[in-house]
Amino acid sequence: MIVADQKPIEEILEILAPYKRVLFLGCQSCVAVCMAGGEKEVGLLAAAVRLARAKSGAPIEIAEGAAKRQCDDEFNEPFGPVIQQQEAVLSLACGVGVNKLAERFAIPILPALNTRFFGKVERQGIWKEVCAGCGDCILHLTGGICPIARCAKNLLNGPCGGVRADGTCEVKRDWPCAWVQIIQRLEELGQLERLLSTRMAAKDWSSDRHGGPRRRVREDMLLEA
Repeated sequence: MIVADQKPIEEILEILAPYKRVLFLGCQSCVAVCMAGGEKEVGLLAAAVRLARAKSGAPIEIAEGAAKRQCDDEFNEPFGPVIQQQEAVLSLACGVGVNKLAERFAIPILPALNTRFFGKVERQGIWKEVCAGCGDCILHLTGGICPIARCAKNLLNGPCGGVRADGTCEVKRDWPCAWVQIIQRLEELGQLERLLSTRMAAKDWSSDRHGGPRRRVREDMLLEA
């Protein structure tokens, strides 16, 4: 299972600042179980954002929904007509859900959660990592494509000097360069200038696996011994 925490409301309001019409799309799978992004959390967050934006004199129109699993296209497709009417989607799913929506829909997909870590799931087949669960999501700056998981060097400020002419990675020759994909995606969204004017600070890896085994505790959910 994937475990996530909702971003602080201040950060969510900052991410949403440029938009006036947004779909808040939850996920009824892993993040619903850990009470971060299910249908209930969508409603609570939408109410909080509406109130905060109204108080600031910048009201926002919010549509609400929750996919059974955002990591599967078949469960996102029913929301297609609603998504096409929005300026952006605020995804209350893990980073995989954000990536999945970003691959399918040509509008900004914004993360409402910080993906923390992943439980063990075993199934016959092949999986591709698109989210590392680093605990400090920046997908709103990189077009929904994670450079931590998809760049072999975890670079935060553009491609290295080894990217090949065909756009593939120098470390994994059959792998596309994540930063080439990020730049192409932001060009499609008309947001490349924002990336060029933003320099990301050195990452605090203590929120990632480098800080040792992680756990999440919800004091309000604990049962007395």
